[in-house]
Amino acid sequence: QVQLVESGGGSVQAGGSLRLSCAASGHTTYRAYMGWFRQTPGKEREGVATIDTGGGKKYYDGSVEGRFTISQDYAKNTLNLEMNGLTPEDTAMYYCTAAPWLGGTWDVPGNWPYWGQGTQVTVSS
Repeated sequence: QVQLVESGGGSVQAGGSLRLSCAASGHTTYRAYMGWFRQTPGKEREGVATIDTGGGKKYYDGSVEGRFTISQDYAKNTLNLEMNGLTPEDTAMYYCTAAPWLGGTWDVPGNWPYWGQGTQVTVSS
């Protein structure tokens, strides 16, 4: 099994930065892909970024590309999301996710079997 624990959320003013971290445990086979999703009340969970932990290839949603950076720390078994230029539209609960493979597109929540509990990010104007 895979366990994912997010940290680093908080409140920040527009234009500010935050760094989210996800501590991962469980066999790396089940974490071949890792990613970040976010969700606001009344809306569907949406993909933010993902990384192929073996090959290092990264994908971003268009709304965050150029502002957010996904990365992994192999030594610490940690997935990070560096968020810069935050706007109120980035306010959401952010979730870390993992999968042993991706049978479909990366930004579909149903393609990911493992999820953390989430960390709240609030951006004020």
